[in-house]
Amino acid sequence: MSTQSLARQVRPQVVLEVVATEMLSEHMVRLTFGGQGFANYQDKLVSDRYVKILFTKPELGLVPPYDLDALRDELAPEDFPVRRTYTLHHVDLEAETVQIDFVVHGDEGLAGPWAQNAKLGDLICFSSPGGLYTPDPAFDRHLLIGDETALPAISAAILDMTPEMVGDIYLEVGGPEDHVELAVPKGVEVHWLHRGGPFTPENTRIESVVRAAHWPEGTVQVFAHGERETMKSLRAYLHGEREVDRRAMSLSAYWAFGRAEDEFQAEKKSPIGQIFPEPLNA
Repeated sequence: MSTQSLARQVRPQVVLEVVATEMLSEHMVRLTFGGQGFANYQDKLVSDRYVKILFTKPELGLVPPYDLDALRDELAPEDFPVRRTYTLHHVDLEAETVQIDFVVHGDEGLAGPWAQNAKLGDLICFSSPGGLYTPDPAFDRHLLIGDETALPAISAAILDMTPEMVGDIYLEVGGPEDHVELAVPKGVEVHWLHRGGPFTPENTRIESVVRAAHWPEGTVQVFAHGERETMKSLRAYLHGEREVDRRAMSLSAYWAFGRAEDEFQAEKKSPIGQIFPEPLNA
């Protein structure tokens, strides 16, 4: 393996501190992070740039950056740092800050409760971002679809839309209390879909609403992310029926109903965890 390949694989951990907090809605908080650790941040110029945050048990008293090889030998498996993937809402290279939006539902999950209780000065640790999608002005229309978990990525994509872009955004949330302000181009319409409560396979409306909507003429670029089975259904419609080229689609699952995060991640390479049944040809 070349020295260049090794350099691409090894990314330094970025350790930042909370410098601002803002409640965007009843169930979403935006945290701004900054500090000297920003020197290790390596930006990626895409809309859906995401980072893998390392969370540790507070009672262990571990301080980032973490020597993961040493901790693997020292800690019990259940005490090892846990990774959670989050989209960066905004990066300010001049101010040397990043913003991340977290969905919060009381004590549910790991990252949500941490974000809800975060205080100025609290530390966060992650690797520099990955990601592939950016709204492409070469397409005639843009279709962005998701639930609460995709809202941060969609709001980040909106920031990269040009004023001339046209399209539709479908966002499914529990109710009006989960709306956030989105400054979209004049030709883009936002459709808020209300489930009336937490997600269940019975009350989700995304697929039925998207299927019932008028299908536009011309080329369409798709960004669709959310619950796994919902994304499979949308894949069957958008790719199978509407014949949207896979190269014009960013479509994947952020979570799976009835699965814990670790179980969901472990299933990603199994048949049940794959959104597309076959790999994309080069």
